[in-house]
Amino acid sequence: MLMLAHTAGWAQNDYAGAYTRPLHDVMRDVEQRFGVKIKYNVDTVGKRLPYADFRIRPYSVEETLDNICKYFDFNWWDQGRGVYKIKPYEYARRHTADGEKMLAWLTSLYADRTQWEARRDTLRREVRQRLGIDDFLKQCVEKPRTVLSKQRRYDGYSVQNICIETLPGEFAYGSIYAPLTKGRHPLIICPNGHFGDGRYRKDQQQRLATLARMGAICVDYDIYAWGQSADEHPDHRTERAHIVQALDGLVMLDWMLCNRAKQIDTTRIAANGGSGGGSLTVLLTALDRRFTAAAPVVSLASHFDGGCPCESGRPIHLAAGGTCNPELLAMMAPKPVLVVSDGGDWTASVPELELPFLKRIYAFYGAEENVQNVHLPTERHDFGPNKRAAVYDFFINVFKLDATKRDETKVTIEPYDNLKTDKTKITH
Repeated sequence: MLMLAHTAGWAQNDYAGAYTRPLHDVMRDVEQRFGVKIKYNVDTVGKRLPYADFRIRPYSVEETLDNICKYFDFNWWDQGRGVYKIKPYEYARRHTADGEKMLAWLTSLYADRTQWEARRDTLRREVRQRLGIDDFLKQCVEKPRTVLSKQRRYDGYSVQNICIETLPGEFAYGSIYAPLTKGRHPLIICPNGHFGDGRYRKDQQQRLATLARMGAICVDYDIYAWGQSADEHPDHRTERAHIVQALDGLVMLDWMLCNRAKQIDTTRIAANGGSGGGSLTVLLTALDRRFTAAAPVVSLASHFDGGCPCESGRPIHLAAGGTCNPELLAMMAPKPVLVVSDGGDWTASVPELELPFLKRIYAFYGAEENVQNVHLPTERHDFGPNKRAAVYDFFINVFKLDATKRDETKVTIEPYDNLKTDKTKITH
């Protein structure tokens, strides 16, 4: 009887049965063999793994998980402290080692400035094509209808809501934070990420108002299907969001340069955003050469293109045979850039991986010092005080802002409704 039970239990774990075992049993064995804990964001019920035991690599839990996961189009992620999570395959997310290999391959493509600039020009052209931005720009309203609220004046700055018709019947909603001082000021376009409450949140108001108090005009705007934009676009997770968010940033830039020309110093134009807003910061600078500085925060990585279709819905990272956000940001060279990273998200690799890659390209111009990285190893994914402080320091340095006005306690945090625009008052 014991022999029969044993034979029944192993009926498929032989050559004739392709050495097949239930996936759950295999993963339990992996936990015991390597002393790890496995969590799941996938359904393993009823799944069976052929040649199961042959996929085990006794010297490496990660190679073992590679061999198991690829059969089901799963992937594993190291959560730290001996915990691994199994998730569905994500085309925009890779392991740090994959980013290292990508940057090594990209590095092999150009040995000097001439070779880099040939690659850069190809990238710029193909990113536009793969994004499809030019077709959308051709559809933009030639004389856009706009709404501007009354200015609200606070301690050293003003806030004014803006609504611009971009595509026929579609509108971009934003806020303009401006210094109360006269003269020409730098302009900073500040796309939002996926932090709760978007441009209405407290830390967003603190950052833009403080930059305005120090002397910069800052413009932020709702991303696709967030804030007031959700009234027209109910679904954020679409590839159209990738195009329209970039389009809105370019339209805001054009409108400011056309309608506030006497207030703006065109030699000082930047983009600054966090998380998905950091991805959009990189994209805007790749699309438009008028940007003279950039500061993506908690976003840049060679192994992560952005986990939302608004960052990777269009195949821009297939441009020129394959690219990544650090290479797209390198298109700014030799203009100054700041990369803010932390130890609690995918940007943990920046000091050792992405920063040296950027500095190598900037070295083609003798401008390595124009790439800065503020790394916060004990912090996590947010736009907290230390990240904002890094942004303030950067723009004080590159745009010569007034550091004596750097005081977030002087900022008035407005309620959500204050930052909304009444579209019914739209004019030509």
